[in-house]
Amino acid sequence: MTKETVPCSFDSFGFNKEIMKGISTAGFKVPSPVQEQVMPLILEGRDVIAQSHTGTGKTAAFGLPAMNSMQKSIGIELLVITPTRELAAQISDEIFRLGKFAGIRTCTILGGHSYSRQLRQLESGVQVLSATPGRLLDMLKSGKIALTAPLSVVLDEADEMLDMGFLDDIMEIFEFLPQERQTMLFSATMPPQIRRLAGKILDNPEFIKAISTDNSTNVDIDQSYYVIQEQERELAAIRLMEALDPEKAIVFCRTKLEVDKLSTYLGARGYNAKGLHGDMEQPQRNQVMTSFRNGMIDILVATDVAARGLDVADVTHVFNYHIPFDAKSYIHRVGRTGRAGQKGKAVTLVTPSEFRTIQRIEKSVGSTIKLKVIPTISSIREEKRKRLSGEVFEYTPGTDGINLIEALEEEMDVRSIAVILASMLLDADKTTGPDQIGYTEETLRKMLRREKDSYRNRSGSRGRDRGGYRGRRDSRDRDNRDRDNRDRDNRDRDNRKKRSDEKSDSKFDKKPSERSRYFPKKKNDESKNKPDRKDKFSKRSRPKNNRKKND
Repeated sequence: MTKETVPCSFDSFGFNKEIMKGISTAGFKVPSPVQEQVMPLILEGRDVIAQSHTGTGKTAAFGLPAMNSMQKSIGIELLVITPTRELAAQISDEIFRLGKFAGIRTCTILGGHSYSRQLRQLESGVQVLSATPGRLLDMLKSGKIALTAPLSVVLDEADEMLDMGFLDDIMEIFEFLPQERQTMLFSATMPPQIRRLAGKILDNPEFIKAISTDNSTNVDIDQSYYVIQEQERELAAIRLMEALDPEKAIVFCRTKLEVDKLSTYLGARGYNAKGLHGDMEQPQRNQVMTSFRNGMIDILVATDVAARGLDVADVTHVFNYHIPFDAKSYIHRVGRTGRAGQKGKAVTLVTPSEFRTIQRIEKSVGSTIKLKVIPTISSIREEKRKRLSGEVFEYTPGTDGINLIEALEEEMDVRSIAVILASMLLDADKTTGPDQIGYTEETLRKMLRREKDSYRNRSGSRGRDRGGYRGRRDSRDRDNRDRDNRDRDNRDRDNRKKRSDEKSDSKFDKKPSERSRYFPKKKNDESKNKPDRKDKFSKRSRPKNNRKKND
Protein backbone atom coordinates (compact mmCIF):
# COMPACT_ATOMS: atom_id res chain seq x y z
CA MET A 1 0.00 0.00 0.00
CA THR A 2 1.44 3.40 -1.01
CA LYS A 3 1.83 6.35 1.28
CA GLU A 4 -0.96 8.28 -0.42
CA THR A 5 -3.52 5.58 0.34
CA VAL A 6 -2.70 5.43 4.06
CA PRO A 7 -4.90 7.93 5.91
CA CYS A 8 -2.99 10.18 8.30
CA SER A 9 -4.18 10.47 11.91
CA PHE A 10 -3.51 12.94 14.72
CA ASP A 11 -1.75 10.17 16.65
CA SER A 12 1.13 10.28 14.15
CA PHE A 13 2.18 13.80 15.22
CA GLY A 14 3.13 12.81 18.77
CA PHE A 15 0.89 15.25 20.64
CA ASN A 16 0.68 14.85 24.40
CA LYS A 17 -2.40 13.23 25.91
CA GLU A 18 -3.99 16.54 27.03
CA ILE A 19 -3.86 17.92 23.49
CA MET A 20 -5.17 14.62 22.09
CA LYS A 21 -8.09 14.79 24.50
CA GLY A 22 -8.95 18.26 23.20
CA ILE A 23 -8.78 16.99 19.62
CA SER A 24 -11.07 14.08 20.44
CA THR A 25 -13.55 16.31 22.29
CA ALA A 26 -13.66 18.71 19.33
CA GLY A 27 -14.69 15.79 17.10
CA PHE A 28 -11.67 15.85 14.78
CA LYS A 29 -11.09 12.49 13.09
CA VAL A 30 -8.36 12.98 10.50
CA PRO A 31 -6.24 16.08 9.75
CA SER A 32 -7.06 18.27 6.78
CA PRO A 33 -4.47 18.66 3.97
CA VAL A 34 -3.13 21.93 5.38
CA GLN A 35 -2.88 20.42 8.87
CA GLU A 36 -1.13 17.33 7.56
CA GLN A 37 1.52 19.39 5.74
CA VAL A 38 2.03 22.27 8.18
CA MET A 39 2.00 20.65 11.63
CA PRO A 40 5.21 18.58 11.24
CA LEU A 41 7.11 21.71 10.17
CA ILE A 42 5.82 23.74 13.11
CA LEU A 43 6.75 20.94 15.51
CA GLU A 44 10.29 21.13 14.08
CA GLY A 45 10.42 24.89 14.78
CA ARG A 46 10.48 25.94 11.11
CA ASP A 47 9.06 29.20 9.76
CA VAL A 48 6.14 28.49 7.45
CA ILE A 49 4.19 30.20 4.65
CA ALA A 50 0.92 28.36 4.00
CA GLN A 51 -1.53 29.12 1.21
CA SER A 52 -4.87 27.50 1.93
CA HIS A 53 -8.59 28.07 1.53
CA THR A 54 -10.57 29.52 4.37
CA GLY A 55 -12.38 26.90 6.42
CA THR A 56 -9.71 24.20 6.05
CA GLY A 57 -8.62 24.05 9.69
CA LYS A 58 -5.81 26.61 9.74
CA THR A 59 -6.40 27.52 13.41
CA ALA A 60 -5.80 23.92 14.51
CA ALA A 61 -2.90 23.67 12.04
CA PHE A 62 -0.84 26.26 13.94
CA GLY A 63 -2.59 26.05 17.33
CA LEU A 64 -2.12 22.36 18.11
CA PRO A 65 1.67 22.11 17.56
CA ALA A 66 2.24 25.48 19.26
CA MET A 67 0.30 24.39 22.38
CA ASN A 68 2.02 21.02 22.44
CA SER A 69 5.40 22.63 23.15
CA MET A 70 4.31 25.37 25.58
CA GLN A 71 6.03 25.73 28.95
CA LYS A 72 3.07 27.63 30.47
CA SER A 73 5.29 29.56 32.90
CA ILE A 74 6.98 32.28 30.86
CA GLY A 75 4.07 34.46 29.77
CA ILE A 76 2.73 34.77 26.22
CA GLU A 77 4.08 32.02 23.99
CA LEU A 78 1.78 32.31 20.96
CA LEU A 79 0.78 35.62 19.32
CA VAL A 80 -1.88 35.50 16.60
CA ILE A 81 -2.48 38.68 14.56
CA THR A 82 -5.74 38.85 12.58
CA PRO A 83 -7.40 41.53 10.41
CA THR A 84 -10.78 41.69 12.20
CA ARG A 85 -12.13 41.61 15.74
CA GLU A 86 -14.50 38.75 15.01
CA LEU A 87 -11.70 36.57 13.68
CA ALA A 88 -9.50 37.38 16.68
CA ALA A 89 -12.25 36.34 19.11
CA GLN A 90 -13.01 33.26 17.04
CA ILE A 91 -9.37 32.06 17.05
CA SER A 92 -9.11 32.65 20.80
CA ASP A 93 -12.22 30.56 21.45
CA GLU A 94 -11.05 27.76 19.14
CA ILE A 95 -7.60 27.49 20.73
CA PHE A 96 -9.11 27.52 24.21
CA ARG A 97 -11.47 24.71 23.21
CA LEU A 98 -8.59 22.59 21.89
CA GLY A 99 -6.20 23.33 24.74
CA LYS A 100 -8.45 23.50 27.79
CA PHE A 101 -7.36 20.06 29.05
CA ALA A 102 -3.72 21.18 28.81
CA GLY A 103 -4.42 24.26 30.93
CA ILE A 104 -3.98 26.71 28.04
CA ARG A 105 -5.38 30.19 28.73
CA THR A 106 -6.17 32.67 25.96
CA CYS A 107 -6.85 36.41 25.70
CA THR A 108 -8.00 38.80 22.96
CA ILE A 109 -6.69 42.33 22.41
CA LEU A 110 -8.91 44.32 20.07
CA GLY A 111 -10.58 47.69 19.68
CA GLY A 112 -14.00 48.51 21.04
CA HIS A 113 -13.27 47.12 24.53
CA SER A 114 -11.85 48.60 27.71
CA TYR A 115 -8.06 48.76 28.05
CA SER A 116 -8.21 48.03 31.77
CA ARG A 117 -10.23 44.85 31.33
CA GLN A 118 -7.86 43.51 28.68
CA LEU A 119 -4.82 44.37 30.81
CA ARG A 120 -6.32 42.52 33.78
CA GLN A 121 -6.73 39.44 31.61
CA LEU A 122 -3.08 39.67 30.54
CA GLU A 123 -1.88 40.09 34.12
CA SER A 124 -3.81 36.98 35.20
CA GLY A 125 -1.44 34.88 33.09
CA VAL A 126 -2.19 33.76 29.51
CA GLN A 127 -0.22 31.71 27.01
CA VAL A 128 -2.06 32.66 23.80
CA LEU A 129 -2.79 36.24 22.69
CA SER A 130 -5.07 36.89 19.71
CA ALA A 131 -5.08 40.53 18.57
CA THR A 132 -5.91 43.00 15.84
CA PRO A 133 -3.02 45.15 14.56
CA GLY A 134 -4.27 48.57 15.71
CA ARG A 135 -4.87 47.82 19.40
CA LEU A 136 -1.80 45.56 19.62
CA LEU A 137 0.52 48.24 18.21
CA ASP A 138 -0.97 50.82 20.59
CA MET A 139 -0.25 48.64 23.62
CA LEU A 140 3.26 47.77 22.42
CA LYS A 141 4.13 51.45 21.95
CA SER A 142 2.81 52.38 25.39
CA GLY A 143 4.72 49.53 27.04
CA LYS A 144 1.58 47.83 28.36
CA ILE A 145 2.61 44.55 26.67
CA ALA A 146 6.11 43.06 26.70
CA LEU A 147 6.72 40.08 24.40
CA THR A 148 9.88 38.05 25.03
CA ALA A 149 11.42 34.89 23.63
CA PRO A 150 10.64 32.10 23.02
CA LEU A 151 7.64 33.22 20.99
CA SER A 152 5.57 31.88 18.09
CA VAL A 153 3.93 34.50 15.87
CA VAL A 154 1.11 33.83 13.40
CA LEU A 155 -0.20 36.21 10.72
CA ASP A 156 -3.62 34.85 9.78
CA GLU A 157 -5.50 36.04 6.68
CA ALA A 158 -2.43 38.04 5.66
CA ASP A 159 -3.85 39.07 2.29
CA GLU A 160 -6.89 40.56 4.02
CA MET A 161 -4.65 42.60 6.33
CA LEU A 162 -2.89 43.89 3.23
CA ASP A 163 -6.20 44.94 1.65
CA MET A 164 -7.29 46.68 4.85
CA GLY A 165 -4.13 48.79 4.97
CA PHE A 166 -2.41 47.11 7.94
CA LEU A 167 0.93 46.48 6.20
CA ASP A 168 2.75 49.40 7.87
CA ASP A 169 1.32 48.46 11.27
CA ILE A 170 2.50 44.87 10.84
CA MET A 171 6.04 45.99 10.01
CA GLU A 172 6.07 48.27 13.06
CA ILE A 173 4.72 45.50 15.31
CA PHE A 174 7.59 43.21 14.33
CA GLU A 175 10.06 45.84 15.52
CA PHE A 176 8.81 45.13 19.07
CA LEU A 177 9.07 41.33 18.72
CA PRO A 178 12.17 39.34 19.67
CA GLN A 179 14.50 38.11 16.95
CA GLU A 180 14.37 34.58 18.35
CA ARG A 181 10.92 33.57 17.26
CA GLN A 182 9.03 31.17 15.02
CA THR A 183 6.91 33.00 12.45
CA MET A 184 4.02 31.53 10.46
CA LEU A 185 2.05 33.26 7.71
CA PHE A 186 -1.31 31.98 6.45
CA SER A 187 -3.11 33.41 3.44
CA ALA A 188 -5.77 32.31 0.96
CA THR A 189 -4.01 34.16 -1.87
CA MET A 190 -0.36 35.02 -2.33
CA PRO A 191 0.07 38.43 -4.05
CA PRO A 192 3.57 39.88 -4.54
CA GLN A 193 3.21 42.23 -1.55
CA ILE A 194 2.66 39.25 0.76
CA ARG A 195 5.72 37.50 -0.64
CA ARG A 196 7.82 40.61 -0.02
CA LEU A 197 6.45 40.87 3.53
CA ALA A 198 7.33 37.22 4.14
CA GLY A 199 10.85 37.84 2.94
CA LYS A 200 11.31 40.55 5.57
CA ILE A 201 9.81 38.88 8.66
CA LEU A 202 10.38 35.13 8.10
CA ASP A 203 13.66 33.21 8.29
CA ASN A 204 14.19 30.65 5.53
CA PRO A 205 10.49 29.66 5.48
CA GLU A 206 9.00 26.48 4.08
CA PHE A 207 6.26 27.22 1.53
CA ILE A 208 3.15 25.03 1.67
CA LYS A 209 0.42 25.26 -0.97
CA ALA A 210 -2.52 23.29 0.39
CA ILE A 211 -4.90 24.13 -2.43
CA SER A 212 -5.74 22.41 -5.68
CA THR A 213 -3.57 23.42 -8.61
CA ASP A 214 -6.53 24.00 -10.93
CA ASN A 215 -9.03 25.56 -8.52
CA SER A 216 -8.87 28.53 -6.21
CA THR A 217 -12.28 27.91 -4.70
CA ASN A 218 -13.52 24.89 -2.78
CA VAL A 219 -14.71 22.07 -5.04
CA ASP A 220 -17.50 21.33 -2.54
CA ILE A 221 -19.18 24.65 -3.39
CA ASP A 222 -21.79 24.75 -6.16
CA GLN A 223 -21.36 28.20 -7.76
CA SER A 224 -23.94 29.98 -9.91
CA TYR A 225 -24.97 33.46 -11.03
CA TYR A 226 -28.24 35.08 -12.11
CA VAL A 227 -28.61 38.02 -14.50
CA ILE A 228 -31.07 40.68 -13.36
CA GLN A 229 -31.84 44.35 -13.81
CA GLU A 230 -30.48 46.73 -11.20
CA GLN A 231 -33.90 47.56 -9.73
CA GLU A 232 -34.71 43.85 -9.25
CA ARG A 233 -32.06 43.04 -6.62
CA GLU A 234 -34.37 42.92 -3.59
CA LEU A 235 -37.03 40.93 -5.42
CA ALA A 236 -34.39 38.54 -6.79
CA ALA A 237 -32.91 37.99 -3.33
CA ILE A 238 -36.33 37.12 -1.88
CA ARG A 239 -37.22 34.83 -4.79
CA LEU A 240 -33.94 32.92 -4.49
CA MET A 241 -34.42 32.60 -0.73
CA GLU A 242 -37.83 31.07 -1.39
CA ALA A 243 -36.49 28.74 -4.08
CA LEU A 244 -33.28 27.58 -2.38
CA ASP A 245 -34.65 27.55 1.20
CA PRO A 246 -31.25 28.01 2.95
CA GLU A 247 -30.85 26.71 6.49
CA LYS A 248 -28.13 29.24 7.33
CA ALA A 249 -26.91 31.89 4.88
CA ILE A 250 -24.62 34.92 4.61
CA VAL A 251 -25.58 37.73 2.23
CA PHE A 252 -22.68 39.99 1.23
CA CYS A 253 -23.31 43.66 0.43
CA ARG A 254 -20.93 46.42 -0.62
CA THR A 255 -21.99 49.19 1.76
CA LYS A 256 -23.18 49.54 5.35
CA LEU A 257 -26.31 51.38 4.20
CA GLU A 258 -27.15 48.48 1.92
CA VAL A 259 -26.71 46.02 4.81
CA ASP A 260 -29.19 47.93 6.98
CA LYS A 261 -31.69 48.28 4.14
CA LEU A 262 -31.60 44.64 3.03
CA SER A 263 -31.66 43.17 6.55
CA THR A 264 -34.72 45.31 7.36
CA TYR A 265 -36.39 44.25 4.09
CA LEU A 266 -35.76 40.55 4.78
CA GLY A 267 -37.07 40.91 8.33
CA ALA A 268 -40.24 42.56 7.05
CA ARG A 269 -40.77 39.57 4.73
CA GLY A 270 -40.64 37.15 7.65
CA TYR A 271 -36.99 36.06 7.50
CA ASN A 272 -34.88 35.83 10.65
CA ALA A 273 -32.12 38.17 9.41
CA LYS A 274 -29.68 40.57 11.08
CA GLY A 275 -27.03 42.94 9.74
CA LEU A 276 -23.32 43.14 10.55
CA HIS A 277 -21.04 46.05 9.60
CA GLY A 278 -18.26 48.23 10.97
CA ASP A 279 -20.44 51.05 12.31
CA MET A 280 -22.01 48.76 14.91
CA GLU A 281 -20.69 48.80 18.47
CA GLN A 282 -18.50 45.84 19.37
CA PRO A 283 -20.93 44.34 21.95
CA GLN A 284 -23.70 44.49 19.35
CA ARG A 285 -21.47 42.81 16.75
CA ASN A 286 -20.57 40.08 19.25
CA GLN A 287 -24.24 39.52 20.04
CA VAL A 288 -25.14 39.17 16.36
CA MET A 289 -22.32 36.68 15.72
CA THR A 290 -23.18 34.64 18.80
CA SER A 291 -26.81 34.46 17.73
CA PHE A 292 -25.79 33.44 14.21
CA ARG A 293 -23.49 30.67 15.43
CA ASN A 294 -26.10 29.35 17.86
CA GLY A 295 -28.82 29.21 15.20
CA MET A 296 -30.91 32.05 16.62
CA ILE A 297 -30.34 33.96 13.34
CA ASP A 298 -30.78 32.23 9.98
CA ILE A 299 -29.51 34.95 7.62
CA LEU A 300 -26.54 37.23 8.26
CA VAL A 301 -26.34 40.32 6.01
CA ALA A 302 -22.80 41.69 6.17
CA THR A 303 -20.13 43.76 4.47
CA ASP A 304 -16.85 42.22 3.34
CA VAL A 305 -14.83 43.83 6.11
CA ALA A 306 -17.16 42.73 8.92
CA ALA A 307 -17.39 39.12 7.71
CA ARG A 308 -13.72 38.48 6.87
CA GLY A 309 -12.38 35.35 8.49
CA LEU A 310 -15.69 34.26 10.02
CA ASP A 311 -15.74 30.54 10.72
CA VAL A 312 -19.28 29.19 11.04
CA ALA A 313 -19.22 25.54 10.12
CA ASP A 314 -22.83 25.01 9.04
CA VAL A 315 -23.37 27.89 6.56
CA THR A 316 -25.24 26.31 3.65
CA HIS A 317 -25.49 29.30 1.27
CA VAL A 318 -23.57 32.45 0.40
CA PHE A 319 -25.35 35.19 -1.57
CA ASN A 320 -23.42 37.94 -3.34
CA TYR A 321 -26.01 40.70 -3.41
CA HIS A 322 -23.49 42.65 -5.51
CA ILE A 323 -20.70 41.02 -7.44
CA PRO A 324 -17.30 41.47 -5.73
CA PHE A 325 -14.75 43.69 -7.42
CA ASP A 326 -12.05 41.04 -7.87
CA ALA A 327 -11.41 37.31 -7.73
CA LYS A 328 -9.72 37.46 -4.32
CA SER A 329 -12.80 38.99 -2.69
CA TYR A 330 -14.93 36.37 -4.41
CA ILE A 331 -12.78 33.56 -3.00
CA HIS A 332 -13.05 34.92 0.53
CA ARG A 333 -16.81 35.38 0.25
CA VAL A 334 -17.72 31.96 -1.08
CA GLY A 335 -15.24 30.37 1.34
CA ARG A 336 -17.74 30.98 4.15
CA THR A 337 -19.67 27.91 2.97
CA GLY A 338 -18.59 24.37 2.11
CA ARG A 339 -16.36 24.23 5.18
CA ALA A 340 -15.03 21.16 6.98
CA GLY A 341 -15.93 18.85 4.09
CA GLN A 342 -19.58 19.95 3.88
CA LYS A 343 -21.37 20.97 0.70
CA GLY A 344 -22.35 24.57 0.05
CA LYS A 345 -23.87 26.88 -2.56
CA ALA A 346 -22.67 30.31 -3.70
CA VAL A 347 -25.09 32.57 -5.57
CA THR A 348 -24.18 35.86 -7.28
CA LEU A 349 -26.50 38.52 -8.71
CA VAL A 350 -25.13 40.36 -11.76
CA THR A 351 -26.41 42.87 -14.29
CA PRO A 352 -25.70 42.66 -18.05
CA SER A 353 -22.97 45.29 -17.66
CA GLU A 354 -21.20 42.95 -15.21
CA PHE A 355 -20.99 40.01 -17.62
CA ARG A 356 -17.29 40.50 -18.28
CA THR A 357 -16.54 40.87 -14.57
CA ILE A 358 -18.10 37.52 -13.67
CA GLN A 359 -16.34 35.87 -16.61
CA ARG A 360 -13.02 37.35 -15.51
CA ILE A 361 -13.58 36.07 -11.96
CA GLU A 362 -14.54 32.64 -13.28
CA LYS A 363 -11.31 32.48 -15.27
CA SER A 364 -9.23 33.67 -12.32
CA VAL A 365 -10.61 31.21 -9.76
CA GLY A 366 -10.50 28.30 -12.18
CA SER A 367 -13.96 27.03 -11.23
CA THR A 368 -17.17 26.83 -13.22
CA ILE A 369 -19.77 29.42 -12.26
CA LYS A 370 -23.02 28.30 -13.83
CA LEU A 371 -25.44 30.74 -15.45
CA LYS A 372 -28.98 30.11 -14.21
CA VAL A 373 -32.45 31.65 -14.53
CA ILE A 374 -34.36 32.88 -11.49
CA PRO A 375 -37.32 30.52 -10.95
CA THR A 376 -40.85 31.66 -11.65
CA ILE A 377 -43.67 31.40 -9.09
CA SER A 378 -45.12 28.32 -10.81
CA SER A 379 -41.75 26.53 -10.83
CA ILE A 380 -41.24 27.26 -7.12
CA ARG A 381 -44.67 25.85 -6.26
CA GLU A 382 -43.90 22.74 -8.33
CA GLU A 383 -40.60 22.31 -6.50
CA LYS A 384 -42.39 22.63 -3.15
CA ARG A 385 -44.84 19.90 -4.19
CA LYS A 386 -41.97 17.58 -5.07
CA ARG A 387 -40.18 18.33 -1.82
CA LEU A 388 -43.36 17.76 0.20
CA SER A 389 -43.95 14.44 -1.57
CA GLY A 390 -40.49 13.22 -0.64
CA GLU A 391 -40.90 14.33 2.98
CA VAL A 392 -44.24 12.50 3.29
CA PHE A 393 -42.64 9.14 2.48
CA GLU A 394 -39.78 9.72 4.95
CA TYR A 395 -41.76 11.26 7.80
CA THR A 396 -42.67 9.16 10.81
CA PRO A 397 -46.10 10.17 12.16
CA GLY A 398 -46.45 11.01 15.83
CA THR A 399 -49.22 10.40 18.34
CA ASP A 400 -50.69 13.89 17.96
CA GLY A 401 -51.05 13.45 14.21
CA ILE A 402 -52.76 10.09 14.58
CA ASN A 403 -55.20 11.47 17.14
CA LEU A 404 -56.02 14.42 14.85
CA ILE A 405 -56.82 12.16 11.88
CA GLU A 406 -58.98 9.91 14.02
CA ALA A 407 -60.95 12.91 15.24
CA LEU A 408 -61.40 14.28 11.71
CA GLU A 409 -62.49 10.89 10.29
CA GLU A 410 -65.74 11.21 12.16
CA GLU A 411 -66.82 14.08 9.89
CA MET A 412 -65.00 13.50 6.56
CA ASP A 413 -63.15 10.81 4.65
CA VAL A 414 -59.38 10.35 4.77
CA ARG A 415 -58.83 11.59 1.20
CA SER A 416 -60.52 14.91 1.92
CA ILE A 417 -58.44 15.31 5.10
CA ALA A 418 -55.22 14.67 3.15
CA VAL A 419 -56.14 17.18 0.41
CA ILE A 420 -56.94 19.90 2.93
CA LEU A 421 -53.76 19.34 4.95
CA ALA A 422 -51.57 19.31 1.80
CA SER A 423 -53.18 22.53 0.57
CA MET A 424 -52.56 24.17 3.93
CA LEU A 425 -48.88 23.19 3.81
CA LEU A 426 -48.39 24.41 0.23
CA ASP A 427 -50.13 27.73 0.89
CA ALA A 428 -48.31 28.37 4.15
CA ASP A 429 -45.32 30.02 2.42
CA LYS A 430 -47.00 31.89 -0.37
CA THR A 431 -44.58 33.18 -3.03
CA THR A 432 -45.25 36.79 -4.00
CA GLY A 433 -43.95 39.30 -6.51
CA PRO A 434 -43.87 39.24 -10.33
CA ASP A 435 -43.79 35.84 -11.97
CA GLN A 436 -40.65 36.63 -13.99
CA ILE A 437 -37.64 38.24 -12.30
CA GLY A 438 -34.45 38.76 -14.26
CA TYR A 439 -33.90 37.61 -17.82
CA THR A 440 -35.44 34.58 -19.49
CA GLU A 441 -33.38 31.68 -20.76
CA GLU A 442 -33.87 32.72 -24.40
CA THR A 443 -32.74 36.28 -23.69
CA LEU A 444 -29.69 35.02 -21.82
CA ARG A 445 -28.72 32.82 -24.76
CA LYS A 446 -28.86 35.83 -27.07
CA MET A 447 -26.81 37.90 -24.64
CA LEU A 448 -24.17 35.19 -24.41
CA ARG A 449 -24.09 34.86 -28.20
CA ARG A 450 -23.59 38.61 -28.59
CA GLU A 451 -20.86 38.57 -25.96
CA LYS A 452 -19.04 35.74 -27.74
CA ASP A 453 -19.35 37.51 -31.11
CA SER A 454 -18.03 40.72 -29.57
CA TYR A 455 -15.09 38.87 -28.05
CA ARG A 456 -14.38 37.13 -31.37
CA ASN A 457 -14.45 40.44 -33.23
CA ARG A 458 -12.11 42.05 -30.72
CA SER A 459 -9.74 39.09 -30.93
CA GLY A 460 -9.87 39.17 -34.73
CA SER A 461 -9.08 42.87 -34.91
CA ARG A 462 -6.16 42.43 -32.54
CA GLY A 463 -4.86 39.58 -34.65
CA ARG A 464 -5.03 41.67 -37.84
CA ASP A 465 -3.37 44.67 -36.26
CA ARG A 466 -0.52 43.07 -34.37
CA GLY A 467 -0.51 39.35 -34.94
CA GLY A 468 2.56 37.19 -35.39
CA TYR A 469 4.19 36.00 -38.62
CA ARG A 470 1.65 35.29 -41.33
CA GLY A 471 3.86 34.40 -44.30
CA ARG A 472 4.93 36.01 -47.62
CA ARG A 473 1.42 37.15 -48.48
CA ASP A 474 1.29 39.50 -45.49
CA SER A 475 4.77 40.72 -46.39
CA ARG A 476 3.60 41.66 -49.92
CA ASP A 477 0.50 43.34 -48.49
CA ARG A 478 2.67 45.37 -46.15
CA ASP A 479 4.92 46.49 -49.05
CA ASN A 480 1.85 47.50 -51.07
CA ARG A 481 0.49 49.50 -48.13
CA ASP A 482 3.82 51.28 -47.71
CA ARG A 483 3.93 52.17 -51.42
CA ASP A 484 0.35 53.46 -51.31
CA ASN A 485 1.17 55.55 -48.26
CA ARG A 486 4.18 57.11 -50.02
CA ASP A 487 2.10 57.91 -53.09
CA ARG A 488 -0.58 59.49 -50.96
CA ASP A 489 1.97 61.61 -49.13
CA ASN A 490 3.43 62.81 -52.41
CA ARG A 491 -0.03 63.73 -53.73
CA ASP A 492 -0.83 65.62 -50.54
CA ARG A 493 2.43 67.55 -50.77
CA ASP A 494 1.77 68.51 -54.41
CA ASN A 495 -1.77 69.63 -53.57
CA ARG A 496 -0.56 71.79 -50.69
CA LYS A 497 2.04 73.44 -52.93
CA LYS A 498 -0.54 74.06 -55.65
CA ARG A 499 -2.97 75.68 -53.20
CA SER A 500 -0.18 77.86 -51.84
CA ASP A 501 0.73 79.09 -55.37
CA GLU A 502 -2.88 79.86 -56.20
CA LYS A 503 -3.28 81.85 -53.03
CA SER A 504 -0.14 83.87 -53.78
CA ASP A 505 -1.30 84.70 -57.32
CA SER A 506 -4.70 85.82 -56.11
CA LYS A 507 -3.17 88.68 -54.15
CA PHE A 508 -2.48 90.63 -57.35
CA ASP A 509 -6.06 90.31 -58.54
CA LYS A 510 -7.52 92.17 -55.60
CA LYS A 511 -8.92 95.73 -55.69
CA PRO A 512 -6.77 98.51 -54.21
CA SER A 513 -8.83 98.57 -51.02
CA GLU A 514 -8.39 94.83 -50.61
CA ARG A 515 -4.71 94.92 -51.65
CA SER A 516 -3.96 97.11 -48.66
CA ARG A 517 -4.35 94.07 -46.48
CA TYR A 518 -1.52 92.37 -48.31
CA PHE A 519 0.62 95.48 -49.04
CA PRO A 520 0.33 97.85 -46.07
CA LYS A 521 1.50 101.47 -46.43
CA LYS A 522 5.11 102.23 -45.64
CA LYS A 523 5.88 104.20 -42.54
CA ASN A 524 7.38 107.70 -42.72
CA ASP A 525 11.09 108.02 -42.65
CA GLU A 526 10.81 109.86 -39.32
CA SER A 527 9.65 106.68 -37.73
CA LYS A 528 13.08 105.21 -38.28
CA ASN A 529 14.55 107.75 -35.86
CA LYS A 530 12.11 106.91 -33.07
CA PRO A 531 13.43 104.57 -30.41
CA ASP A 532 12.15 101.06 -30.46
CA ARG A 533 10.21 100.02 -27.38
CA LYS A 534 11.85 96.68 -27.44
CA ASP A 535 15.32 98.13 -27.61
CA LYS A 536 16.90 97.48 -24.25
CA PHE A 537 19.20 100.50 -24.69
CA SER A 538 16.40 102.97 -25.38
CA LYS A 539 15.36 105.54 -22.78
CA ARG A 540 11.91 104.06 -22.47
CA SER A 541 13.28 100.66 -21.54
CA ARG A 542 15.59 102.01 -18.85
CA PRO A 543 14.63 101.72 -15.17
CA LYS A 544 13.46 104.96 -13.53
CA ASN A 545 16.39 105.22 -11.14
CA ASN A 546 18.89 105.00 -14.02
CA ARG A 547 17.05 107.70 -15.96
CA LYS A 548 17.29 110.08 -13.03
CA LYS A 549 21.01 109.54 -12.73
CA ASN A 550 21.59 110.28 -16.41
CA ASP A 551 19.56 113.47 -16.18
